[in-house]
Amino acid sequence: MASGSGPVSALWTEINRCGQNGDFTRALKAVNKILHENKDDVTALRCKIVCLIQNGGFKEALNVMNTHTKSLTSDMIGFEKAYCEYRLNRVDHALKTIQGIPEQTDKLKELERYDECLAVYKDMIRNSQDDYEEERKTNLSAVLAAQSTWENTSAEDLGLPESSYELCYNAACCLIGQGQLSQAMQKLQKAEELCRKSLAEDSDVTEEDVEAELAIIHSQMAYVMQLQGRTEDALQLYNQVIKLKPSDVGLLAVTANNIITINKDQNVFDSKKKVKLTSAEGVEHKLAKKQLQAIEINKALLAMYTNQADQCNKMLASLQTQNPGHPRPVLIKVAQLCREKQHNKAIELLQRFSDQHPESASGIKLTMAQLYVTQACDILKSIEEMKYKPGMISALVTMYTHEEDIDSAIDVFTQAIQYYQSEQPGSAIHLSLVREAANYKLKYGRKKEATSDLEQLWKQNKKDVHTLAQLISAYSLVDQDKAKALSKHLPSPDTMSFNVDVDELENSHGATYIRKKAAKVVGESHPSEHIGHFLTCKLPKNYDPKSTPDPERWLPMRERSYYRGKKKGKKKEQVGRGTQGATSGACAELDASKSASSPPTSPRPGSGTGTATSNAVPPRQQKPAAAGATRKKAPQKKKKGGKGGW
Repeated sequence: MASGSGPVSALWTEINRCGQNGDFTRALKAVNKILHENKDDVTALRCKIVCLIQNGGFKEALNVMNTHTKSLTSDMIGFEKAYCEYRLNRVDHALKTIQGIPEQTDKLKELERYDECLAVYKDMIRNSQDDYEEERKTNLSAVLAAQSTWENTSAEDLGLPESSYELCYNAACCLIGQGQLSQAMQKLQKAEELCRKSLAEDSDVTEEDVEAELAIIHSQMAYVMQLQGRTEDALQLYNQVIKLKPSDVGLLAVTANNIITINKDQNVFDSKKKVKLTSAEGVEHKLAKKQLQAIEINKALLAMYTNQADQCNKMLASLQTQNPGHPRPVLIKVAQLCREKQHNKAIELLQRFSDQHPESASGIKLTMAQLYVTQACDILKSIEEMKYKPGMISALVTMYTHEEDIDSAIDVFTQAIQYYQSEQPGSAIHLSLVREAANYKLKYGRKKEATSDLEQLWKQNKKDVHTLAQLISAYSLVDQDKAKALSKHLPSPDTMSFNVDVDELENSHGATYIRKKAAKVVGESHPSEHIGHFLTCKLPKNYDPKSTPDPERWLPMRERSYYRGKKKGKKKEQVGRGTQGATSGACAELDASKSASSPPTSPRPGSGTGTATSNAVPPRQQKPAAAGATRKKAPQKKKKGGKGGW
C-alpha cells in the first residue's frame, strides 16, 4: 500500500475539494477508487454514505450501512441511517434507530415524531446558538403546519417570523388546516413575492428556475381555490404546474391527484393520463402516509368510474389491509355493489363494519339509511294489495326521484297505467295517472316516451287544446312531420276568441308593449269634415287642368313606355367650338326641330305648356346652360379605384 499512498492522497485531496464545491458525484467516484483499494476503509465508507445522501440515493446509502455493519457501528452512522429511513418514509424504523443510539445529539432530536417534535424544537431554538437557527424555525413551522393539516389541531401561535418564503408558505399551510382560506391565499401570495425577490438577487437564476421554485406555491394556491369552489381557476393553475414538469415527483403526484378529484367521473381520459404521475418512481418516499392513502383511494374511485370492477376491488382490498379501520374503502366497495344492484350485500357489509368499528358508526349508518330507502322501495312494491294505490305510487315515485333513479320511477308509472288500462280503462284515476306520467317524463326530458301518454289523453278528449299543444311540442323534437300533421288540428285564431279587454291587458302590470293613444286636440272636428282635404291640396305650379294627366305618372321613369334612356354625347352638344365656346343657346337657333313652327310635343307632367321660346344672347354674355341647380356635395368615403360622386 506504500506505493499507492501517493495516488490515495491525491484522491483524498480531490474528495475534499469536491465536497467544498458541492460536486458530490465527482467526489463519489474518487471515494469508490479508494474503496477499491481498501473496501473496509471506515472514513471512505462514511464519505460514500454522505455523497449518496447528498445525491438522493437513500436506498444505496442504507445498503452500504447494512453491508458494513462490522465497520460502521450505530454510534458512527446512526444519524445517517435514521435520516435515510425517514426520507424513505420508514418512520417507525427511523424512530427505532434513533432510540437505539446511546447519545441523543441535537441532530438526532430533529428526526422525532410530529407530536413530540414541537417541544424538542422549542427547546433547541431556546438553547442552541449556531448557524442553523433559521432552518430550525422553518422546520418548527413545518411541524405546526403538519399538525394543523393531518391531526386537525389548531396550531399554536409561536410568533415565528415570516422573513423567508418557506416560513410564509408553512404559515399558509397552517391557515389552510384551520379553514382560513382567504388569509391562507394572502400568505401564499406573500410567499410568492418573497421567493421572487430572493431569487432575483442571484444573477445565475433564470426565469425557468424561478417558475420551478414557485411551482409548489402555485400548486398550493390552486388547492385553496379548489376548496373555495373556484374549480376552473384551480384546474388552470394545476395544469400550469404540470406543464412545467417539476423535478419533484411528490409535487407532480399531489397536483395530478387534485386534478383527478376535480374531474370526478367526467373527462376520464385526462384522469387516466394524470393517474400515471401519481405512480412515478420515488413518490412513496416524498409524500406523507395520509397523502399516499388519499391517492390510492382516488385511484380506486377512478377504476369504479371507468367500470373496471376487478381492478377497483383489488385496490380496495389492499387499502383495507393497510387501514382496517378507515371507512373510505368500505364506502367505495358499497358504491361498487350498488352499481351492480347488490343492495343487500352492501347493507351487510356496512353493518359488519359498523359493528367492528363503532368510532365510524355514525357516518356508516347514514349510508345504511340511504340504502334502506332503496330497499324500502322494493318492500313497498312487494305489497300486492296496495301496489297500485295512488298513495303508494306517489311514495315510490318520490323516493326513486330522491335517489335520482328516474328509470325506476317511470317504471312505477308504466306498471300502474297498464293495470288500470286492463281493469278500469278510461276511468278518472287511469287518465290522471297517464297525465302525471306524461308531465313527469316531460319534466325529466323524456319527450319521446311522453308522446304515447299525451296521444292517449288527446284521443280521449280531442277538444283538449292544452294536451294537443304539449303533444306537438314533444313531437317537434323527435318527429317534426308528426308535429306538423298534428298542428292542423289546432283551432284557428278566429275560433279562439277570448273575452279579453285589450286596453285592460295593455295597462296591466308586466305589459312589455303599450299602444300609444293619440291625444285629443282641442277643437278637433269630426272625421267626416276631412273628406274634402284631398280636393283642396296644393297643386303643382305648372298644372294644366285642360291637359290629360300622364297615365304612367305613378311608375318610375325607367318603367314608363316612352322612356328611351339617357342620350349619349349630350355634353358635346352643350359646348360649341366658336369663339370663347358657343353654348347650346346658339345651336338651338340652327335646329329646325326647335323652332316655333315645329309642332309641340304632347304635354307631360311638369313640362308646362310645351311652348319653346328663344333666349339667345351673344356668346360673350351667355351663361352656360346648367342641367340643374348645383348642390354642395356631402363628404363621402373614397373607394379604391373610383371617384366619389352623386
